[in-house]
Amino acid sequence: MTMLDDRTTAATWPAAYPQGYAVVDVETTGLARDDRIVSAAVYQVDAQGEVEDHWYTLVNPERDPGPVWIHGLTSDILAGAPLFPEIAEEFSARLDGRVLVAHNAMFDWQMIAREYARAELTAPVRQRLCTIALSKELALPLPNHKLESLAAHYGVVQQRAHNALDDARVLAEAFRPSLRTAAERGVRLPLLECRPLTEWASAPARPRVGYQPSYAANSWRPSRKRPACPYPNPGRYSSDAPLKQGMRVAFSGDTSIDRELLEDRTVEAGLHVASSVSRLTSLLVTNDPDASTSKTVKAKSYGTPIVDEAAYTQLLRDVAPAVPPADAS
Repeated sequence: MTMLDDRTTAATWPAAYPQGYAVVDVETTGLARDDRIVSAAVYQVDAQGEVEDHWYTLVNPERDPGPVWIHGLTSDILAGAPLFPEIAEEFSARLDGRVLVAHNAMFDWQMIAREYARAELTAPVRQRLCTIALSKELALPLPNHKLESLAAHYGVVQQRAHNALDDARVLAEAFRPSLRTAAERGVRLPLLECRPLTEWASAPARPRVGYQPSYAANSWRPSRKRPACPYPNPGRYSSDAPLKQGMRVAFSGDTSIDRELLEDRTVEAGLHVASSVSRLTSLLVTNDPDASTSKTVKAKSYGTPIVDEAAYTQLLRDVAPAVPPADAS
């Protein structure tokens, strides 16, 4: 076990900091409101970030497992796994009295809270801490906000990306030095309140291909100025290849995930959010490709590829890095 840094002893540890954390990662069937958890892992760590215990479980989602090519969990593997209500008590014991820590904690918290709501239970979590937000508070020199970048910064070796147990381990190991750096600098931790959710769907939607129902009554909002994408546009998206950094992505219509959050994820992945569709647009994301909006009409006239939100959120998880320009010398 690593001892505390001489500069930050238990006696000088900020009194306002929490007394314990539950570092969590969940793998899911997708990113929408009706998606389910297929595996979950929790690393319990103490007030100074030292690991105390860890726990992992598969969860039968009672539906198609979703992106098997990402999490590796097939229907056959999950068939004998416990249902969420059967692991809820053990999960609660791991979370109780601790701050939930996750990478993009809002997503993990919402997925967990909805599973508890389906089981007519409440998760014993009162606060959460997002390690993306913490890295921003510490101004860490990261190229992006992916877990692999945070891990690399602290020299943590990732063995199985998108495996809940390994991702939770990696995050726990990266959280400890982040927490101690925050304590040394007297940084206030970016803690947010966790309110139990009651919105959930008892069964997954069965939309026709290329269409998903909207959840928001009105998706209009003022545009937000974003920094320019640092990568050149590599061209159009191809269904037989991943998204590439620099691609121009436009959105049309309502989305189940908050639009600003979806656009933030797009920018953090190294993509450009386009406010309109042109011949340079790499991809249009819409849940209603048959709608006669200006963007869908233009996309069809230009031959711009169109995907729905569910497909896009999965593509976002594995964006290929930008190809460096050839050496001109």
